[in-house]
Amino acid sequence: MAKTVAKKSAATPKKTTGTAVTKKASAKKTATQHTTAPISTFSEAELLEKLNFHFGFDAFKGKQLEAINSLLSGKDTFIIMPTGGGKSLCYQLPAMICDGVAIVVSPLIALMKNQVDLVRGYSDNDNIAHFLNSTLNKTQQREVKDDLTSGRTKILYVAPETLTKQDNLDFFRDLNISFFAVDEAHCISEWGHDFRPEYRRLRDMMDEINEQIPVIALTATATPKVQSDIVKNLGLRNPNIYISSFNRTNLYYEVQPKVKKEQTVRNIVKFISQNKGKSGIIYTLNRKTTEELAEVLQANNIKAVAYHAGLDAKIRAERQDKFLNEDVQVIVATIAFGMGIDKPDIRFVIHFNIPKSIENYYQETGRAGRDGMEGKCILYYSHSDVAKLEHLMRDKPLSEREVGAQLINETVAFAESNVCRRKILLHYFGEEAKQENCGLCDNCLHPKESIDTKDEVIKVMKVVKALDEHFNIDYVINILLGNPIPQVTMFRHNNIPEFGIGKDKDAHFWNSLIRQMLLSTLLRKDIEEYGLLKFTDKGKAFMKKPTEFRIVLNNQFEDANEDDGDYDGGDGAGTGAAADDKLFEMLKELRQREAKKRSLPPFVIFLENSLQDMATMYPTTLEELEKMQGVSKGKAIKFGKPFIELIANYVEENDITKPEDFVMKSVVNKSSNKVYIIQNIDKKIPLETIAKNKSLGLHELLEEMETIAASGTRLNLDYAIDEMLDEYEQEEVIEYFKGCETSSLDIAQKELSDLSLDWEQLKIMRIKFLSVYGN
Repeated sequence: MAKTVAKKSAATPKKTTGTAVTKKASAKKTATQHTTAPISTFSEAELLEKLNFHFGFDAFKGKQLEAINSLLSGKDTFIIMPTGGGKSLCYQLPAMICDGVAIVVSPLIALMKNQVDLVRGYSDNDNIAHFLNSTLNKTQQREVKDDLTSGRTKILYVAPETLTKQDNLDFFRDLNISFFAVDEAHCISEWGHDFRPEYRRLRDMMDEINEQIPVIALTATATPKVQSDIVKNLGLRNPNIYISSFNRTNLYYEVQPKVKKEQTVRNIVKFISQNKGKSGIIYTLNRKTTEELAEVLQANNIKAVAYHAGLDAKIRAERQDKFLNEDVQVIVATIAFGMGIDKPDIRFVIHFNIPKSIENYYQETGRAGRDGMEGKCILYYSHSDVAKLEHLMRDKPLSEREVGAQLINETVAFAESNVCRRKILLHYFGEEAKQENCGLCDNCLHPKESIDTKDEVIKVMKVVKALDEHFNIDYVINILLGNPIPQVTMFRHNNIPEFGIGKDKDAHFWNSLIRQMLLSTLLRKDIEEYGLLKFTDKGKAFMKKPTEFRIVLNNQFEDANEDDGDYDGGDGAGTGAAADDKLFEMLKELRQREAKKRSLPPFVIFLENSLQDMATMYPTTLEELEKMQGVSKGKAIKFGKPFIELIANYVEENDITKPEDFVMKSVVNKSSNKVYIIQNIDKKIPLETIAKNKSLGLHELLEEMETIAASGTRLNLDYAIDEMLDEYEQEEVIEYFKGCETSSLDIAQKELSDLSLDWEQLKIMRIKFLSVYGN
């Protein structure tokens, strides 16, 4: 057999074997003490023959052959290969053809069974691969160890925690081990997206087993900083490093605005309904959302399950198997848990919340289209989600807050950019894109125009300076808009010259601008002081000599306060609801006429999101009408007849086929929230307390309350309103609502500007108005 020569290999003397080294001794080892003797030698033709025999492939992909040769020659090897690039084969094939057993360290217990099943699937011997972790009972562990001792097993997957147990280390020391493989090696780095402290101890634990054995480290995502950290902390000895392109040419990337939660869920349900039979993953930020989303999908005849660390291990395993066996179409998983599903035909990955880092995003979207076919990656983005991530960092040590803030800012830059998304991702991982327009992301398919905001940047800086750099983004925006919130008046900042200098723009504009100023390092957030805005040297220089500052005004990312319907994302993933514009206008006109008949504002009849639903779903019976947002049975009976008659005529005249297979159904969870809110309002519990007990922000609680009131339930909010507005203000607002013809609170705020009321004050008054006059 021809000998395979590894790159950069240098002949070095073998080190005599002996007892396990201590951690102190291990730390002092140098690269010259490591043997480069091959663990096996095969020609390329022989390797191709082995590849075909064990895995059924006729050719190697990318840099697989080089990496395998490096490992077989006894060299430490580091592989950075995107998800779907075939990195697992770089250790699986050598394990099959070398003497002994390969020990593979994997961070995800959930993934191990999947990996073992895949390896066993290529062989008629189930003993060929095992995993050893905390999910096995003592009998099962004994069976695994018997197979290892007898030499029947070629690959053993272990969790890093498995190697922390001394009895396991003692057992492994007596085995014939071919090599160590460290999968998901980014977990060793504090800069990596899934930091695991146990990974920091791997070098010591591997040395205690046998320090002569070569190591292969593998990851799908690693920035240059993380790469350096992996090599250093894993103690890789003059490793051969193989980096494949990070460009997943079959993946489509799109960022959608995350408007109200309910609307976003509707968009997701519709998208999945349009992709029947296609497997997908939805990532969320917390366990509660995974459960809620899975319930909504199930209620809409989509086979879906929740998957998070709070579930029993047996349940997680069952749900994983159902997904792999296609008994379940969609898995809804927490980002924090980091799903490890090795399924080649996942057709879409949806992020319900913004990920904590670009690495997270790339790793998770990489699960789509691993077979090289279609994969749609849709990220729902809002400023409020960013604020939540930043809030989660508040109580962490300073060093973690600094790293976390940097990672979040990079993700925000990706979401808000108008540049090719593929280009941004490749640049992040140290690779330059070969073309300006990839043709497979929303920014390339739908380019956005930029505007110069030099004058507005100066206004922001004037406010930050006037506040002595002692306040956060939200406070600065309130000063720009001239909002006399209690905190502003308490500090008497309503009297400074800069108060209200940004009234000509809305809150979303200023939020976007300030975030892009942060990304351009004109301003920075003080990590130690919980996000107070401070000047940078670059920002101070800009104030002295202002220059052009162009931004893309992403209005679609505004955190909507109003029921402004679905967002149509264009041709990309088609996730927006396709409302019939002509019918929508006809319904608005009908609502106007019906409102005048009853001497009521139009929004009391039906909110605009209810009309949007009607213009999408074409309900022609009262029963169908009840399924629209904000339409209760009582409301359907009271106001619905002329609306369903108009829709029925429109459907008939235009020969429209109703989308009966897509009717968004609510779930029990919503009604339990509704009951809880009504009961606590009856008890006169403070709204902040109700919101906190249901893990809602006040903004979200008011949205739910308005839906309750609009659906026909009367809420007695006088106890809360009396604390927020005086009697004169209440009378003024009620009179305004009696005569207004729009549901826009922005317009209400402008027309009632002499009262200086904020959004929450107007919202709660509109809820009262709906309760009193609409029910």
